[in-house]
Amino acid sequence: MSLNVFSLSRSAGYRYSARRQGGSALVIGIFVITVMFLLAAALINIVEDADSGLTQEVWGTRALAAANSGADAALAQLFPLAAPANVVPTCASVANNWTPPDVVGFHACSVALSCTAYSAGAITQFHIHSTAVCESGDTRVSRQVEVVARG
Repeated sequence: MSLNVFSLSRSAGYRYSARRQGGSALVIGIFVITVMFLLAAALINIVEDADSGLTQEVWGTRALAAANSGADAALAQLFPLAAPANVVPTCASVANNWTPPDVVGFHACSVALSCTAYSAGAITQFHIHSTAVCESGDTRVSRQVEVVARG
C-alpha cells in the first residue's frame, strides 16, 4: 500500500506544479503582448516619419521647379525675344512676383522675384533672385534660385 500512497502524493504534486505554471504563463503572455504592442507602436512611428519625409521631398521638388520657372520668367522679361536690338535691358522690366500656371505641379506655390543690376565698364550684369514657397496644411517648403546674366 505504501506504493499507492507514494504515487498519489506524487501526482498531487504535479497538479500543484501545473497550477503554478498556469499563473506564470499568464505573466509571460502579458509580457509578450506588451512587447508586441511596443514594436507595433515603433513601426507606426517609423512609417509616419517616412511619409513625412516623402511629403517634404515632393514639395521641395515642386518648390525648386517653381523657383527655376520664376527665374526663367524673369529672364524672359529682362531679355524679351521680340525686343528691338537697340533696347537696353533694365531691372525695371522684371516683375516682383510671378504667378505659376494653374497646373498640378505648381498648385499652392508662390514665387517672389528680385533683380539687381551691376555695371562694370560697358558690361552690365543682372543678378536675378527667385524664391518659391509651396505649402499645404502643415507642410511649408521654400527654395531659392539665383541667376546671373549679362546684358
